[in-house]
Amino acid sequence: MTTQILFNGLLVFATLTPLLVTGLLFTFALLVMPGLGQLEDRAFLRGFQEIDGIIQRGHPIFVVVWLGSVVSLILVAVMGFGQLDGWARGLLVAAAVLYVLGVQLPTIRGNVPLNNQLQASELTAMSEPELAEARQLFEPSWNRLNIFRTAVSIVVAILLILVCMLR
Repeated sequence: MTTQILFNGLLVFATLTPLLVTGLLFTFALLVMPGLGQLEDRAFLRGFQEIDGIIQRGHPIFVVVWLGSVVSLILVAVMGFGQLDGWARGLLVAAAVLYVLGVQLPTIRGNVPLNNQLQASELTAMSEPELAEARQLFEPSWNRLNIFRTAVSIVVAILLILVCMLR
């Protein structure tokens, strides 16, 4: 009984936190980046530096949601082998694998290095052509990666909702 209660609680957390990440990624894709995209190069790059700076300084709620989503989803997928069967188990494992490979891996291998490169840029010392080049090296790649991880995250969200319904 205790294992089942623990599993159920973890399943709720492991569903909620990836859904929050999905909302964050979706908001960036739909509103934040298009809004910043309307700015001139220096303002765009500086605005993104500020937004990313909040994340890089370890905003506690962001850390709990982002890291908690990964850890809880992996843990609940492992626990799911003893708690679930059939479609629910398969969907949960698929959600965990997709989340790690399709959301977290692109973030670690793509978005974060781009963010770090931008954070290291001294924008005030850059000329207009240098700013335009820095933006061109950052914005299209970052947006492409974010749209990909947003789409994968939406699929993961659907799978997790189905797991909860089938449970």
